[in-house]
Amino acid sequence: MSLKSVLRGCGAYLPDKILTNDDLARMVDTSDEWIRERTGIRERRVAAEGENTSDLAVKAASEALRAADLTPADVDLIVVATTTPDLTFPATAAIVQAKLGVEQGAAFDIQAVCTGFIYALSAADKFLASGQNRCALVIGAETFSRILDWEDRSTCVLFGDGAGAFVLEAQDADAAGERGFINSYLRCDGRLVDLLYVDGGVSATGSAGYVRMQGNKVFREAVIRISQAMERVAADAGVSVHDIDWFVPHQANERIIHGVVKKLDLRVDQVISTIAGQGNTSAASIPLAYSAGVADGRIKQGDLVLLEAMGGGLTWGAALLRA
Repeated sequence: MSLKSVLRGCGAYLPDKILTNDDLARMVDTSDEWIRERTGIRERRVAAEGENTSDLAVKAASEALRAADLTPADVDLIVVATTTPDLTFPATAAIVQAKLGVEQGAAFDIQAVCTGFIYALSAADKFLASGQNRCALVIGAETFSRILDWEDRSTCVLFGDGAGAFVLEAQDADAAGERGFINSYLRCDGRLVDLLYVDGGVSATGSAGYVRMQGNKVFREAVIRISQAMERVAADAGVSVHDIDWFVPHQANERIIHGVVKKLDLRVDQVISTIAGQGNTSAASIPLAYSAGVADGRIKQGDLVLLEAMGGGLTWGAALLRA
């Protein structure tokens, strides 16, 4: 029997605290107009004191399981994409497993920064399609507010906290029909590390460090590399980017999203965008945006959906699925 991974449900969670552009203008030399013109962001969420990445992940995962009409007893694989783990070790996925009450299977983290959810989705698909596992929670969760330099207006205005989750299930390919994960395209160019990185780490400094970014250079790389990844993943699946119903991008910057839409001649009304109210939630941004599209009725069963992201590394990639 040939297996494929099918998306059974999705979920999202955002912390209660809202940090607006006006709030930031009282902290650093910036303004609502300056931020909105350059990024499209109006506000973002910030995790409460004592609220860890695993807590956000568990809430998103629980919602996804409810949407899938499944329970923790059905899950035998948890993959968490995060750059902001609770602890150096164990993996945040292990902590999530315990908090959810999952008593079987494997759990591990993937660290590819903003591209992390695409990497995690691709990895989970391989486990399910091989028959090694039957039901996976794929989670993107971040508390980026913990690694921001709140005196650096070029970075602190961009990021927010949140979590999103997919429940993937291994199903007979014939029975699933066209539904399911189709393919992915993943890349990294480590020569571009200095464009987007954190200036700390266990081995290098013994500290968490802060986000550092060369914004203009990241912007130029993003539009080119994201567009190429989207065209490649579509071509490998035997379709055109113009065949997709929905485009769910990583919510990094509204100008990057519009640049990709223009370069590939897509329609703006095909884009699921949450950046205005959430900012850049790194690995959480794609499942958060996808969940928003499902919740408001735009993404329906049978729709062809293209996901993409680029992050530090530089990493980038795209994935195609039929809802």
